[in-house]
Order: sequence, then structure tokens, then C-alpha cells
Amino acid sequence: MTTQLAVQLMDLTSLNDDDTTATIETLINSIEPKLGIPAAICVYSEFVDDAKVFLGERQLNHVKVATVTNFPRGSNSLSDVINETLIAIERGADEIDLVLPYQALMAGDHELALKYVEASKECCPEHVKLKVIIESGELKTPELIAQATQIAINGGADFVKTSTGKVAVNATLQATKIMLSAIKGSGKLVGFKAAGGVKTVEQADEYLTIAENIMGGDYLRPQTFRFGASSLLADVYTELKKTS
Repeated sequence: MTTQLAVQLMDLTSLNDDDTTATIETLINSIEPKLGIPAAICVYSEFVDDAKVFLGERQLNHVKVATVTNFPRGSNSLSDVINETLIAIERGADEIDLVLPYQALMAGDHELALKYVEASKECCPEHVKLKVIIESGELKTPELIAQATQIAINGGADFVKTSTGKVAVNATLQATKIMLSAIKGSGKLVGFKAAGGVKTVEQADEYLTIAENIMGGDYLRPQTFRFGASSLLADVYTELKKTS
């Protein structure tokens, strides 16, 4: 069950500086529908169109296409972030993964962090989901991780995401517990995404167990739980082939 579920909850991701249209085509061609289909493809904004085309060619139009803004350091100006967001939506992005200005938050500027989330949410029509990356590995302390999660929720985030995958410490089980507890305490139906470092079925199972314990079994669905992963799909497929 965990293995099959992991595929359905996956944002299959390629966010490399040397990505090309061919890279995105290869990524999408790695999907084996008989073994399971991911929830979304996550690529840089300039490849959103390509992802849509390649998914369409394989009759996988129902797979969402996500992209990133204010990525990876969370230090772009707010006007640039708004522009990035509007362009991504125009290109057809279904989901926006915004990097919270976490360095500003660490410096004590909570209002600026909230403003980025609120402004990005305002750009998103109803069908476009906003995921806010808090970069939990850089925030380090439980207090800051919880605070960043609450800011994302207050700003209207549909999901709160651990990491960019571009820093030394990305998703961790400890940060997951803190973030999910903050979501639970908010009383709002906000999703959670673990990104960076979840590479095996065994690791995925640990995250799913925590989420189920804190949020309940109904939370483990694409509308509220995601893995951001590049190599997890291959491990999941390998395990599924053993049992098929």
C-alpha cells in the first residue's frame, strides 16, 4: 500500500540548472502508468509548456504541472516574484511552489514573509494551488519552523513544503512533525509536502506514518500530501515490479 501510495503522492521533479526540453521529456517518459502515476510534475517555469505537451502526448493531461518562484534562495524582490508567478500561470502552471523569504524571517521580519505569501496567493486563480517552501533546514530551530509554517498558513498557502532541495539539510522527520503539528493546530485544511532527500520507499513510509499519526489516514491523498522527488519514482517502481 505504501509503495503504490507513494507514486500517487509524488511531485516528480527536475529543477537542475542544465535542464532542457529533452530533460523534461525524459522525466515524463519515466512514468509507467501501469505501475502508478504521480500527482504532478515540477519543473522550472520555462518548461511548463513543454511538460504540458509531453503529458498530453502520453494521455496524462490530468497530471498537474508545478513550478517554482523566488527560487532557490527566497531573496528576489516582491515585484519580481509577482511577475514570475503571473508568467508561470500564463504558461499553464497548475501549482506554484513559492520560496518564503526565509532569511528575512530569520532576521525577524515576519511581516515581509507574510506579504510574499499573501501577494502570491492573490495572483493565483482558484484552480492554481500555492505551496510555500519554508526551507526548514536553514531555519533550524523548532520555533522558527513552526513560525514559518504558521505564516504560510496565515497567508493562504494550500500546502506548506519543507525545502528547495538546494541546501545542506532538506526534509527531515523532525521538521515534518513540527510542520504537521502546526497545520493541525491551525484547524485549517492545509497540505504538506516533504521535498529533498526522500529517495526510497522505506524513507517515504516514515513520512507517511508521521502524517497519518498526526493528521489521520484521510490526509494521505494528493490534495493534502506530496513528496517532492526525482529519484524516489525509480525505487518505487523497482519495488512494485517485484510484487507484480
